[in-house]
Amino acid sequence: MLGRPHDAAALLRECAQCGARKQSVCSVVEDEDLARLAVHSQHMVVQPGQAFIAQDEPADEFFIVTGGQVKLFTLMADGRRQITGFARQGSFLGLAAQERYAFTAEALTEVHLCRFTHVGMKLLIAQFPALEQRLLLEAARELILAQEHMVLLGRKTALERLASFIMQRVEDCGGQPEITLPMTRTDIADYLGLTIETVSRMLNMLRRDGLIEVKHITRIRVIDRPALAIRAAGERSGVLM
Repeated sequence: MLGRPHDAAALLRECAQCGARKQSVCSVVEDEDLARLAVHSQHMVVQPGQAFIAQDEPADEFFIVTGGQVKLFTLMADGRRQITGFARQGSFLGLAAQERYAFTAEALTEVHLCRFTHVGMKLLIAQFPALEQRLLLEAARELILAQEHMVLLGRKTALERLASFIMQRVEDCGGQPEITLPMTRTDIADYLGLTIETVSRMLNMLRRDGLIEVKHITRIRVIDRPALAIRAAGERSGVLM
């Protein structure tokens, strides 16, 4: 995990050129105020497989993903793992209801981050009141995502879960039909509460029905998006496992 030198001028340039700026909580800060934002941030690069948030560690930092993709998971006492989500450019990570993180965040690809301490974020909120409202919206978004994941795990069939997962990735990519999946099949199965074999079987079913094309183990092209949306919504899936 690499942290870049805390050079105010360099940080200001990076803030101004950041591809995540309009998507993240920083969007409430005007361009002319970026210098005040930059002074409280540190840019970091995390390599694939490295964690930058650790479950049960003190929750004393916030992170904005400015590039790359991240998996979020929790570990049970017996070592079992549950992937709870995936983060991408613009995601804000580190909100905690208690003093310690309830999850681990691990880089799937090379990940670029903007890091803020709790003290620094409090100072920024004092300077930019709109930032507090934006953080409340972020907390509400996390709650909605958690509720949607509960419905996915508790009520949807295997085919509906996988179709929903692919549809979400398409939306995350701005509607582009071809998506890259940096996570492993094991990660996907864990997130969806399925076995790897079931994920493979459902992928083959969607491919056989002409809804998707599996171009590579990490790349899928959606051929019939309306039909895939119908499967995700639970209509005419006919698969209960």
